[in-house]
Amino acid sequence: MSDALLTPYERGNRNQTTTHAECIAFYEDLARRFPALLQFEQIGVSDAGIAMHAGVITSDGVFDRATLKAQNRPVFFNNNGIHPGEPEGIDGCMALVRDFCTQPERRAALGRTVFLFIPLYNVDGSHNRANTSRVNQEGPEQFGFRGNARHLDLNRDFVKCDSLAAQVFNRFFTAWDPDVMVDTHTSNGADYTYTMTLIHTQADKLGGALGGFLRDTMLPALFADMDQRGWPMCPYVNPVKDAPDDGIAEFLETPRFSTGYAALHHTIGFMPETHMLKPFADRYESMRALVESALAFTVRHGEEIQGLRRGARAARPAERAVHWTMDEANPGRFRFKGYAAKHKPSKLGNYTRLYYDRSEPWERDILYFNRFRADVSVRVPRAYVLPQAWREAAERLQLNGVRMERIAADRVERVQYYHINDASPRPHAYEGHMYHDDVALETRTGEVTLKAGDWWIPLDQDNARYVVETLEPLAHDSLFRWGFFNAVLEKKEAFSDYVFEDHAEELLRTEPGLAAKFEQWKAAHPDQLANQEAVLSFIFAHCARWHEPEWRRYPVLSVH
Repeated sequence: MSDALLTPYERGNRNQTTTHAECIAFYEDLARRFPALLQFEQIGVSDAGIAMHAGVITSDGVFDRATLKAQNRPVFFNNNGIHPGEPEGIDGCMALVRDFCTQPERRAALGRTVFLFIPLYNVDGSHNRANTSRVNQEGPEQFGFRGNARHLDLNRDFVKCDSLAAQVFNRFFTAWDPDVMVDTHTSNGADYTYTMTLIHTQADKLGGALGGFLRDTMLPALFADMDQRGWPMCPYVNPVKDAPDDGIAEFLETPRFSTGYAALHHTIGFMPETHMLKPFADRYESMRALVESALAFTVRHGEEIQGLRRGARAARPAERAVHWTMDEANPGRFRFKGYAAKHKPSKLGNYTRLYYDRSEPWERDILYFNRFRADVSVRVPRAYVLPQAWREAAERLQLNGVRMERIAADRVERVQYYHINDASPRPHAYEGHMYHDDVALETRTGEVTLKAGDWWIPLDQDNARYVVETLEPLAHDSLFRWGFFNAVLEKKEAFSDYVFEDHAEELLRTEPGLAAKFEQWKAAHPDQLANQEAVLSFIFAHCARWHEPEWRRYPVLSVH
């Protein structure tokens, strides 16, 4: 093979990763050399104004998306470089695409399957290059940074779409609608013998026949194939205590993450995590093996996966789960190969520290908590109504191909809506938002005037799952939890205490319901009775006369 077709990784000492400029130049050169085999083009720009690219390989040189979709071709999508400090997937994809172009038998083996790829997603972070940001990682010599130009972790941004990159990705993913996705990563965490660990779409959360296929057919095949390829694999090592000895739990990848986002579209997603402490060359080889294994399975089972996805989309359940929790009572078991976890006194402080003794490897069955049960489900309405004022939420739905209709004229509808009793944000900003971990709702009904121009979002559509899990406040990564509707949590009017003190006495005489609530509050909070602000604020918030109907009313309405 000529040097021109070698990747920077292959030309170096196997401990180097490509730069962004080298990566894009490599693909552009391949596309010029093999125009009938590879399509490579810009798909958008990042927050730093850097071009983002994607490529397509097919066995017959058909690249037009509309044509491929009309032919009902299975689509396998390989996303790389979301965290540019975890770069083995970037380098492995370059070599794999080159091999598709130069090896006819490898390309022919794709059959009808489309190989779709983003070579380097977080282009901003790839330009922030050093060797200091991955404190626990062995190599490569230089690498990019996790944050993008706005200091966002793009693998927390898929639903909220603060970054231009995520908006580009949402459009791109929705347009191509891949059947299987592999998003390449490197892990931090415990020490163990495996080079490759795997996060996958949580099968119970994926649900139905598609989730069952993933758990019972696809995962066993991938684990067996990786053994055959010389890279035995284990589930992502997420210890339930300090070390894997006491068991590991599947990672519940909610829609902020790539695989959780993919599940909203009924796409099977994988997030391979090579082990940080293994040499970069081993991480590269195992990552390429995993991508090729998942691709080969998709080629063999693509039509079956497509059928299961169609079935999931066609389903119209009366209820949908929106929140899941680990089933601690029903763990499975996994044959794990680890190292002895020990403790010794720290040289830094008065405590003991964990370490792994590689001179004492072990192999045994450990608990594997791989079942999750739905702990919050909602009755699916006929439609949601999103008032046009909340355009940021509407934009996220539109990015994902949600069918939405403008209401033509004002009309009165009986609707269901939520009153937000409590929404407790984290004490510190999380990925640019004050994320609400704890949300308490009260369901109410009433007649509301729907305004001309508001969005009517019917649920008899393929994107129903995406709609429900973004607009239902209790869903893991709902737009409400991410703060898109925070303005309704703030009461807009206030009072002057010396005036309202007299009004408050009158309110307690004339509103029996308020008086009863106030007595309950006093009994529960005797320490607050000396606090004038607390007393008057309670009465002001709960009285009927100065009630603000919009305060704490979640603006998205349900029509059943």
